[in-house]
Amino acid sequence: MSALEWFAHKPLGDGIFWIQERFYESGNRANIWLVRGSQRDVVIDAGLGLRSLPDYLRAAGLVEPAEGAGRRPLLAVATHVHFDHSGGLQHFEEVAVHSAEAAALLRGDNYEAVTWLSDREVGRPPRPGWRARHFRVPPVRPSRLLQEGDVISLGDRQLTVMHMPGHSRGSICLHDKERKILFSGDVVYDGSMIDWLPYSRVSDYVASCQRLMELVDRGLVEKVLPGHFNIFGAERLYRLASNYISQAGICHKVSACAMRSIASIALRITNSRVTS
Repeated sequence: MSALEWFAHKPLGDGIFWIQERFYESGNRANIWLVRGSQRDVVIDAGLGLRSLPDYLRAAGLVEPAEGAGRRPLLAVATHVHFDHSGGLQHFEEVAVHSAEAAALLRGDNYEAVTWLSDREVGRPPRPGWRARHFRVPPVRPSRLLQEGDVISLGDRQLTVMHMPGHSRGSICLHDKERKILFSGDVVYDGSMIDWLPYSRVSDYVASCQRLMELVDRGLVEKVLPGHFNIFGAERLYRLASNYISQAGICHKVSACAMRSIASIALRITNSRVTS
C-alpha cells in the first residue's frame, strides 16, 4: 500500500492541515497536524509510521519535493512518545521531543511508548504478511530537545512549547499565541483523560489542567487542535480541564494507581514476548 492510500488530509485554512491514517481504525488513532510557515513546516505528531508520512506530504503536494531548491525544512514534533504519536518519527530527518522523553525515544523504549497494537485495529495491512504483533516503535535520535517556553519558529508564525505532564512525563502542548490556537496532543482532547499509564501522574495532570484553565481565563486560546477526536473551542477546553480537577480526588488516585500497575505488567509481558 502506498503512502497516498494510507493517509488522508483535510485543509483547515491558514496553512494548517488535518491528517489521519485511514486504515488505523481505533480510538487510539492520533490526529496529525501539518502547519506550514514561510520558512519552515512543522508536523505535530507522526502516527504509527506504517507508511512514510513525508512521502505522503510530498506526493499530495502539501510540502515541496525533497530535491526542490530552496525548499522549506520539515520538522516533526512529538507531543509525547506514545506509539500512536511517535511511530512515524523514523521517517523524518529532523525530530523534536521534550527532553524528559528523549532517552526513551532514542532507545526505542516500547514500554514507555505504551506500544500495544492489534490486528483488528488495522483495516488493511500496509503490506502483505504484516502482523500487529511485530509492530515496534524504532529508536530515533532527536535533533532537538524541547523545554518549557521554547519557541519553534516557522517564520511567519511561532509555536511556544508548554510542558504539560500528567498523561506522560514529557507531554507538551504547542501554543500559537497570535492565532490563539492550542495543539494539545494528549494533554486534553474531547474524551476521558488517560492518567493510568506508565509515567502518568495525577498530581501533574491537575497542575496541567489548571494551566489550561488559565489560558482560557486570559483569553489566550480560542481553538484546540487535539491529539485525538474533534476540534473544539475555549469553553469546552475549560470544562474538560475543570471536570478533571474536580474528579481527581483520593479515590481517583487510588484507582489510577491500581490501573497503572495492571497496565505496566501487561505492557512488560507483551514487550518481552516481542523481543524474545
